[in-house]
Amino acid sequence: MANHPSAVKRAKQNEKRRLRNRHVESTCRTLVKKVRQAVETKDTAAAETAFAAAAKALYAAASKGVVHKSNAARRVGRLAAAVSALKA
Repeated sequence: MANHPSAVKRAKQNEKRRLRNRHVESTCRTLVKKVRQAVETKDTAAAETAFAAAAKALYAAASKGVVHKSNAARRVGRLAAAVSALKA
């Protein structure tokens, strides 16, 4: 464990951020799963609403630095392709 006051503070901040990042990433994974399930069951309406929520969450995570901007864009692009293929 850290001994210096600034190191103790840094350790506390890191733990807070780790927990927050874990929550955000977990939420994104759940939303992506909902999109994929809707695509599998060929439910267009559910897929579109789930996609909107997932895209918003992924871009928010990217803006907060939880995931890289390119990573979020790639995931959203692949989900969008799956949803649009369902419509076609």
